[in-house]
Amino acid sequence: MGSPPRHAPPQATKAATQRRNDDERLPVVLVLTVPPAQRDLEQEREDEMRALLDTAGCEVVAVARQHLARPVKSTYIGSGKAKEIWDLVEDHEALEVVFDVSLTPSQERNLEKLLEIKVVDYTALILHIFALGARTHQSMLAVELAQLEHNRSRLKRLWSHLDRIKAGMNMRGPGEKQLETDRRLVDLRIADLKAKLKTIEDRKERTIAARDNCVKIALVGYTNAGKSTVMNALTDSDVLAQDRLFATLDTRTSRLDLDHHHDIVLSDTVGFIRNLPHKLVASFHATLAEVVEANLLLHVVDASQPSMEEHIHAVESVLSDIGAVDIPTIMVFNKCDQPHSQTLTLAFRKRYPGSVMISAKHGDGLDELKNEILRFVNNREEVVRVRFSAGDGALYAFIRGRAQVVEEDFVGNDALLTIRADDRLLTELADNDHCQIERPQEPFHDPWVSGK
Repeated sequence: MGSPPRHAPPQATKAATQRRNDDERLPVVLVLTVPPAQRDLEQEREDEMRALLDTAGCEVVAVARQHLARPVKSTYIGSGKAKEIWDLVEDHEALEVVFDVSLTPSQERNLEKLLEIKVVDYTALILHIFALGARTHQSMLAVELAQLEHNRSRLKRLWSHLDRIKAGMNMRGPGEKQLETDRRLVDLRIADLKAKLKTIEDRKERTIAARDNCVKIALVGYTNAGKSTVMNALTDSDVLAQDRLFATLDTRTSRLDLDHHHDIVLSDTVGFIRNLPHKLVASFHATLAEVVEANLLLHVVDASQPSMEEHIHAVESVLSDIGAVDIPTIMVFNKCDQPHSQTLTLAFRKRYPGSVMISAKHGDGLDELKNEILRFVNNREEVVRVRFSAGDGALYAFIRGRAQVVEEDFVGNDALLTIRADDRLLTELADNDHCQIERPQEPFHDPWVSGK
């Protein structure tokens, strides 16, 4: 394809470092690989990639579009498209080429040989953004683990220049020796990170288990759907809420006060995105434990996005991966104050009964959302009467500490408590020989539900 581009990899790395030191954007060529059947989503895909690259500190100086129904096995793109990208790199003095799909290690190596410039795939871009946003020890460990597992199979290219040196007949070259050494070091570090994250995960599971008396609710959704804003609006907390992708990487939990007799905790979690790298999902398993152990999910959807359906499916795909797809869910269509969002959302509300339209930023619809949450909480409980000895102070304290006491009475030597209890508590009481559970023959008048 002619002479090498002006910015070959070594120079590109040096120039990129200088640009970052000067707080400038790294110029990149973006390669969009949208199949012909999905061309109607191309503009939104481009907008999302531009937002990701902006978050990563890059400037898109040119865009190449590939509409192949099937990718080329060796390079993903065709030779004609590769020539076009070569020219774009030359014309715009780009320092990297970024693909909107995940590439195999061999495809990445072949493209770098072909284009003679650094190639970054979708997975590497997402991992880089997560690394930039990691603030806690746990998230830093999780990102490092995902990056090492992604890069392990890509170590070969770092030592390819040494493979040309002959070390003698039937002997390995220094590049191969160094590659084996590096892989051993990487494997040791991966094992160390997994052990540390397992310790954190075990500790987190104990913390979550300590909340067994609480109703656990987790916010999930596509990145930048407004989960943190919803969190702040519902709990009066001060979780960082920014209009950028992946502003939240660490789970934050606050108490949700909806009434005086339910203990509810609400957790804000990391946002999802289409084709979220599986290695990243696995690495963030401890963080996502809040989702897996939740009693209820609030799936926050950006109602201003035309591709709401694609975003919903992307979130449901991740929930399926982590074993949380069957958890009861309330769909929360956020940003309904934006133009055209009302029309889009009304159609989706028919698909998702019990869904709520809100504007967390302006407070619209929050009362309806709180009512839906309370309806769920009340429906998971049963009103029963528990009879036990009035002198059993320990059992009396246990029940009052675990259940909402609706009515209290004493009959002879017995205490009679009418309570709202979930299945877990009912099972514990049923196994207790010192009390008897009575279910009313007629529906019980519950003042907390009827409001009287």
